[in-house]
Amino acid sequence: MAPDPLTTPPRRRALTDLRAKSLPRDDPERLTAHLRTVHDTVAQLEARIGAAGIVATEPQFWTRVRAAALLHDAGKIAELFQRQLEPQGLPWGERHEVLSLAYVDLLATAAGWSGEERLLIATLVAGHHRPLHSASSLGGGKPALARQYNERTRWEEAFGHLPGPGGRQPQVPRGLHQEFLAWLAGYLGTEPTPPGPNDPVLADRARLLLQEVLAAWQLPVKAHRGLLAALGQGALTLADHAGSAHVDLQTHMPLPPDYLARLPYTPHPHQRDAGGTVGHLVLVSPTGSGKTEAGLAWAARQLATMPGLPRLVWTLPYRASLNAARRRFQDTLHPAAGESRPDIGLLHGALARTLLTEALEDDCCSPTKDDARKARARANAMRLFTQRLRVATPHQLLAAAIAGPTHSSVLLEQANSLFVLDELHAYDPETFGRLCAAMRLWEQLGSRIAVLSATLAPPLLAIVDESLHQPVTCHRAEPGTAPVRHRLVIDDLPLMHPDSIARLEDWLDQGHNVLVVVNTVATAQALFTALADHARQQHPDDPDVALLLHSRFKNEDRDAIERRLLARHPERSEMPRRSGGIVVATQTVEVSLQLDFDRGAVENAPIEAVAQRAGRVNRRGLHPDGPVEFRVHRTESHRPYDQGAVDAAWSALTTVVEEGGATLSEEDIDRLLALAYDTDWGHTWATRAREARDGFTAEFLTFTDPFHDRSEHARSLGERFDTVEVLLRDDAEEYRLLALGKKADPLLAAGLLIPLRHGQLKQYNATFDRALGIHLIDGQYDPVLGLRPPAEPETIL
Repeated sequence: MAPDPLTTPPRRRALTDLRAKSLPRDDPERLTAHLRTVHDTVAQLEARIGAAGIVATEPQFWTRVRAAALLHDAGKIAELFQRQLEPQGLPWGERHEVLSLAYVDLLATAAGWSGEERLLIATLVAGHHRPLHSASSLGGGKPALARQYNERTRWEEAFGHLPGPGGRQPQVPRGLHQEFLAWLAGYLGTEPTPPGPNDPVLADRARLLLQEVLAAWQLPVKAHRGLLAALGQGALTLADHAGSAHVDLQTHMPLPPDYLARLPYTPHPHQRDAGGTVGHLVLVSPTGSGKTEAGLAWAARQLATMPGLPRLVWTLPYRASLNAARRRFQDTLHPAAGESRPDIGLLHGALARTLLTEALEDDCCSPTKDDARKARARANAMRLFTQRLRVATPHQLLAAAIAGPTHSSVLLEQANSLFVLDELHAYDPETFGRLCAAMRLWEQLGSRIAVLSATLAPPLLAIVDESLHQPVTCHRAEPGTAPVRHRLVIDDLPLMHPDSIARLEDWLDQGHNVLVVVNTVATAQALFTALADHARQQHPDDPDVALLLHSRFKNEDRDAIERRLLARHPERSEMPRRSGGIVVATQTVEVSLQLDFDRGAVENAPIEAVAQRAGRVNRRGLHPDGPVEFRVHRTESHRPYDQGAVDAAWSALTTVVEEGGATLSEEDIDRLLALAYDTDWGHTWATRAREARDGFTAEFLTFTDPFHDRSEHARSLGERFDTVEVLLRDDAEEYRLLALGKKADPLLAAGLLIPLRHGQLKQYNATFDRALGIHLIDGQYDPVLGLRPPAEPETIL
């Protein structure tokens, strides 16, 4: 039974008795050890970022963060906080960081801090867990400090003395306080100021300094000051999280500075151009022409010309492409001494599940709770940004705009970094515009940007260039870099038409490996159902002769399909290939999956998507038949794309074919892009992108109110960019068994989850199960076909 704070007298504690956390249970971490660790971790951050970008304008930036790191948890000295950490301890109900302000105030004079330094250090200490102010009268997430502590607060009861009938006992006994104060002062290299007879007590010091901090940030401040303060908050929160996890920030960079010279072939001209560029880069290069290597060569060149230890962040639009890029970097880049593979970070929503799957790929056994614990620890370490090379989704980066205690560390880690935005064309105009706004911020933080694409239309290039203040060097692969790979055919018949299906079956009969890409999951399922049996009849002993890939599979099924797909349809080489097979897919195959097919038939889509789909057919132009047929079919519906984008693509394709440019060469693709974007739709697209860029900048990236709660904005961003993972109602009991209990872990059950867009929840009758913490849905599921909507109820006449 938990002790009653009203009747339990305070324990006599020494400084070494103070704990910062309740874990590990056998010997919880001491408060002084935690403060020292977080203080030392700030030095690792300073070594990474140094005086880059806006940080260079404030010489005392890192000195202030170190002081805040030493003092951020000083308030944990309170007796009721210490009792909270004991087994079955009751929550204190007060914020330890508020009491920490008393120690900031006590040490400010002794340390010689100016009034501005004292205020900024206090701001970082006060705001490292909670926002200072609510964004509105209702607030968003956790209560802001201004709402919890105000004119109604009884400060003496909160922080001064313990409750109880045995008389007023201090929350912080005098002897313990003096011992702790001397330790803090010694770490700061000073002596504590002797107490005076009229000095305020700790509760009053905390009250007065909190009032000063809240007043300083209640109204908007200058953007420059607000951004520096948000970065300081990010430095403290990241140091606190990394220190608490006892994770060191890595110094090894898997990308060697002489990367270009180590390529096993003579670099192409566009790769040499990229590798010789200092500053921002745009590279337009065909699929299969070494675009990724060119991006790495650019990044390697920047490492020698930037301060500190820059990080490299490689972004891609889809989860499958992130996983593929990470595997590629692990296979081709260089590990640290004593490691067998380079440590590449991975940032996306299903990260821990991916790590668990990878750990067990070569293991015959089912995952255990210990496997899940290790995978989660690894995922948490990745989210602490320990690695210097990472792959991520744009949402992970745009979340930095929320700042605050939760996201400010993401903001800080975008300073002195290298960002490679791969396949930037794949985003809608709003996302593209927000990314351009983020590029402008990254530049302000001392970072550099490279944009890589096989298909970058002139308006997109213009918006990138105008969004950045520093020069942007644009390189294009020379004409003829990629061989002519395709014979373009446009077809007025939809892919589901019997004549279209007959042609696909004929290709299978001829022994071709066929890729079919459609725009919706429902069409993919219907077309696969129509074709799979024919393929299986041709090769009854090959279980992978017919594969379907889309986003609406259970995680465990999709992981298995991706592995089978990559093994069955790798890039063409001198090795003999298995012939005769079909893959039906949605947009999931468009980016980074290094697949190679003999023939391709796709639904019409935005012109960039059409070009990307072609890049998976005769990928390197090594097919013995020379250019192969790539057929684009008219669609009956524009969904999920904008109607204008689909219409513009069809018009451009028709024009190019009529002009005789039916090869999809680099020149043909440039012509297609120019035609598609020189339309009313294209002009509107550019306007929407600029409006999104400027609106995102004004709403999120001015940092004039960096310590106001913006958790509502975080939720709206999450719903805009993220999927939600759901569980079939029929799987709830299995999920419960895997997720709960002594040998269970939620990660072990994650393979049962299915990603859906937020807007699709209603279609699947989603309800939120609070016990499991997940949405339950209705639907029909098959491991080969994936998820389909629930069956319509029968109508009884």
